[in-house]
Amino acid sequence: MADVTGSCLCGSVAFRITGPMEKPLNCHCTNCRKQHGAAFRSRIRVHEDHFEWLKGEELIKFYESSPGFRRGFCSNCGTPVVNRPGGPGYKRFALNPHAASELGIPMGILDGEPDIEPKMHVFVENKAPWFEITDDLTQYETLPKSFDPEDFA
Repeated sequence: MADVTGSCLCGSVAFRITGPMEKPLNCHCTNCRKQHGAAFRSRIRVHEDHFEWLKGEELIKFYESSPGFRRGFCSNCGTPVVNRPGGPGYKRFALNPHAASELGIPMGILDGEPDIEPKMHVFVENKAPWFEITDDLTQYETLPKSFDPEDFA
């Protein structure tokens, strides 16, 4: 896999992904919709060992939107850049014990045309009432009980 880069709107923050991009999905939860100002957030997960800041890491400011889940954005332009789960209150560790070492990256800030696309919709119970899902991707009312690799095939 070739390295993938990404950056914020103003270009002050940039990063490189050097390993697999995993679990691509569209999240319709209220927090993701508010963070992105959109009907949903398309995101990937990347193991933190496969993520490298190229510039601007010091510009990232984090907001804890729910216990143990921190949403990072560029303090210059406001672009959502990286979500970092972890901490004692993070309830999804029971579903995914590896979550503490994974970063959530919005697909919309990736440069070029990376070879990845969302495989499912999650938290559809919270989707924007004015948005209709028209694709054939699997829809989950909440979060799938597991993130089995077959779910993303």
